[in-house]
Formats: sequence, structure tokens, C-alpha cells
Amino acid sequence: MSDLSKKTCAPCEGGVPPLDLAAAVSLKAQLAPRWKILRDGKAIQAVFDFDNYWQTTAFVNAVAWIAHTQDHHPDISFGYKQCTVQYWTHAVDGLSENDFICAAKIDALLS
Repeated sequence: MSDLSKKTCAPCEGGVPPLDLAAAVSLKAQLAPRWKILRDGKAIQAVFDFDNYWQTTAFVNAVAWIAHTQDHHPDISFGYKQCTVQYWTHAVDGLSENDFICAAKIDALLS
């Protein structure tokens, strides 16, 4: 489990720059390999595969709970056996540490 998963998201109202690509790559190294950096370093995304709809939906609900407790919300899309989670910090139009904290908490669900 990553140390990131033990952190709590800090409120972000903008006014600070997003992480640069080097910082994003460094933080991504603490996540499961399924996480990819997208949009020229402005987002991270992972795809999760499950055996059935019940497992997929339970996972989506767990991710929603993390989002609620951290007050940091991803874009989530899912179907019968697959879920895609994408994070970026809208207030900075790029990545912040919050995105990586939440991704690490999601990784911890599956460890």
C-alpha cells in the first residue's frame, strides 16, 4: 500500500499551478501500473476489470465513497465487467496531489 493512500485530500479552490509532468510521473510511480497519465500530463486514468456486474457496481460504489469522504471526485464510467476512473483537478485544470491520493486509495481497495 502506498503512503499516498494514508493521506487526506486538501481543499483545492484553484489559484495554484497544476503539477508539472515530472512531478506527476514521480507520484504515478507510487500507484499500480494500471494508472496512465493522459492529456499531456493533465489527467490520470485506470481501467478495472471484474468478473460480473455485481463486482463492478460494488467497486463503483466504493470509489464513490472515497470521492465523497475526500471531497475529490473522478469521472467514472462502467459497464457489465469494466470500470474506468479518471482523475484531474478541475480547479487547476491539471493534476494535483489529490488525484494521486484518491488513486492510491482506490488501489488499496484491490490489494
